[in-house]
Order: sequence, then structure tokens, then C-alpha cells
Amino acid sequence: MSFREQLSAVETDAGATARPVGHSAEQAVSPFASDAYKLLKERMHLKLLERFDLAALETLKPDVLRQEISTMTTRLLQEEPEALNDIERRTLIRDIQHEMLGFGPIELLMADPSVSDILVNSHEKIYVERRGRLELTNVSFTDEKHLLRIIDKIVSLVGRRIDESSPMVDARLPDGSRVNAVIAPVALDGPMMSIRRFAKIPLRMENLVDELKTLTPQMAKMLEGLAQAKVNMLISGGTGAGKTTLLNILSGFIPPSERIITIEDAAELQLQQPHVARMETRPMNIEGKGEITQRALVRNALRMRPDRIVIGEVRGAEAVDMLQAMNTGHEGSLTTIHANTPRDALARLENMIGMANLNLPHRTVRQQIASAITVIVQVLRLVDGRRKVTSIQEITGMEGEVVTMQEIFSFHQTGMGPDGQVRGHFHATGVRPKFAERLHAYGVELPDTMFDPSKHYE
Repeated sequence: MSFREQLSAVETDAGATARPVGHSAEQAVSPFASDAYKLLKERMHLKLLERFDLAALETLKPDVLRQEISTMTTRLLQEEPEALNDIERRTLIRDIQHEMLGFGPIELLMADPSVSDILVNSHEKIYVERRGRLELTNVSFTDEKHLLRIIDKIVSLVGRRIDESSPMVDARLPDGSRVNAVIAPVALDGPMMSIRRFAKIPLRMENLVDELKTLTPQMAKMLEGLAQAKVNMLISGGTGAGKTTLLNILSGFIPPSERIITIEDAAELQLQQPHVARMETRPMNIEGKGEITQRALVRNALRMRPDRIVIGEVRGAEAVDMLQAMNTGHEGSLTTIHANTPRDALARLENMIGMANLNLPHRTVRQQIASAITVIVQVLRLVDGRRKVTSIQEITGMEGEVVTMQEIFSFHQTGMGPDGQVRGHFHATGVRPKFAERLHAYGVELPDTMFDPSKHYE
């Protein structure tokens, strides 16, 4: 079978599994490329590297460089014995441009707005997440060396390195995406990489309520009021449950007159207020020096005259400084935590405080937590891929050695539909929260009908 026949057959058989939204069939050829196509592309790439003056190329603007690559590739193709039609030639030129200027085979996946995660398990197996579901794509790298070259290119963009002495890297790309890469000797079956992407246009609360059905209008109104009334909130949930997305949306309700300090391991928040100061942790260098932890940043944030402190995720000894900040006038602080239930979130916080080696009695630690945090919002990714706010609980104080809570809203799962969709409903528990008085003082009214337990919402 000729190269053209292989290319046509692959395009026909592969379907649209990895075809990005907004891309034509012509644009989707390369992800399903045959071995003959890969060999031709690799040969063209190597010839271009031989003929281009790489030092001079760095001085060119991206558009000019892209045109230069197109022109040179067209000339090189004239020297090839295999004749290509216009569609095949444009596809090859585009893929070589991606190889030299972008992220190679995964460039189209990076451009697909429906893809939220790109998971490279090996050079041959690449999964993506769309709408909460994992899908195996037909995209692949030529071999492990090709994948390793792209990984090295990605981490180099952010001034990091990856090699046998430092086989793991976690970094943030210029567009805000988070990338994690692992190579040998840690990765047993070849290099692996995961990229978590974020929408260029951040989601708003109305998107969660009207389109995604993540929570009800009543729950949204209450959470909006809590953010405006400077109530300390903890967002709890598992990996990929939507904690950061919800944190970003809630922080959008902070008045623009307030100064916000954000602290993150990898910057993901997209706050729209005019007065935002962003800080990010830094890992140690190859010599084991230069590390800047979240705890150091939290302490430094207290000297920066913050009105609000927003921590992307609390995961260690910085929990002590965060609670102290919440208890000493920095009201309205927000953070997330990995936990399966609100009660588990409190237990994790207690364990994190223990990491600070303060040797505080359990009761003292729990009193700190109970006085610092008012609301815990639990989010969950269901088995059908959808995200739900499954519980909103208010911390009411202490009874003996136990932190007491009362649930305000919850999501009750009733079963599974024939289409694989989770069935269930939101409902109020009938408890009117104590923080309603604080919200009233800030001009946020919560009507009694909002807490009617007889009303169920899909």
C-alpha cells in the first residue's frame, strides 16, 4: 500500500475520537498517521534542522518563523519521490510546524477546548478527558525518544529540567496549564506525562447552575453571600472534583475594593478583580536549595496588608499559619483540601497542624479549626463524570472534644439511569444556618423558603 493509500485508510478508519472541536477532517489526518507518514515527517524534520540556522531562527517572530518552515518544507518535499496532493502537503507542513514550534502530536489536543486533561501513558497510549470521561485517542508519538524530546521541550519553557538525577517535574505552562512528567528510572514503561488544562474563559456561577447542574440557584445564592460577607470557607473534594474551579468562581464575588493575596503550588486561579497579588511556591534546585514553601508564602502574605488570603490548596504545615490568619482578622479567606467528606476534611486539617511539630493538645487544635472555619463545601465527581456540590455544612462550635457541624444543603443519589447518568436530587435539610445573621448584616437576605426540606431539585 502506498503512502497516500495508507494515509487515506487511516483517516477513514480512525473516526473522530481525537478530532478537536472546530478542526476539519483535513486537520485531523496527522493524529491517525501511518508509519509511512511518521517516517516522512521525521525525515523532513531532520532535514529542516540541518538546513536552518537555529540561532538566527530564535530572533524571528513566530508568524515569520512559521512561514519560513512552510516554505522550506515545500522545497524539501519537491525532492521526495512520493508525490503529495494539496491536503497531504498542508497537513505535513502543519505537523512539522507543531513539531518545531509547539508540542508535536499533542498540539491539536492542546488546541481542543473540550479537552480538560491530556494523559500520556506511553508514546503509543494517549488519553484525554472530555466532559469528565476518559477517552483513548489515536494520537501517538513516533517512539520514546520523540516523547522525551517533547517533555524536555515543555519543561524547558518554564526554566526547569528533567533527567535521571531529577526524573520528576511539576510545572505550569505559559497558558496556565499544569504539566507533570515522569521519566526513567521512576517510570517503568517509558516516559509519562499529564497536562491539566484550564478554560481560557473561566466558568461563572451561572454555568454551574444552568448548564452543568453542579448546584441549585439557592445554594449558589448562599455561597455568593458567604463570599461577600467575609465568611471563611473550606472547599473539600477529591482529585478532579472541581475544587479549584469552584474556588475561582467564589473568589469572583469578593468586592473589587479588597486586596487579595493568592498562594498556590502551581498558579491556576484566574481572579478578575483589579487588586490581586499572586504568589507561587518554588521547588528546590538541583543542589537541594532555594525551596520556597506555601508556609513561607502564607507568613509573608500576612505582611502584605491582605484583605483576603486565597490558598489554592492546603496540604501541609501551612495549615497552622492559615488558621491563625483566619483567626486574627483576615476574614473571608478561602482554600481547598483533598478529602472525601467534610468530617474527613477536619481530620486532615488536624493532621496537617501536627506536621508543624507544635505539640498542641487535640482539643486546642480543634478549637482553632472550629473558630477559624465557618463553612465546608464538599464537591464530588460522580461516576458519570459530572461534578456536584454534595454537601454544604456549617461548623457550629465544640461539644466536648468534638467539632460540631450541621448540614444546610445536600445531594442525594437515588440510582443510575439506563444512559449511565447518575440520578439524584438536591434538597435543604431544614436547618437555618447561624451565619444567616452575618449575611443579613452585609445586606444578603436568605428567605426561609430557601431551607424548605420538602422541595427537591434535580
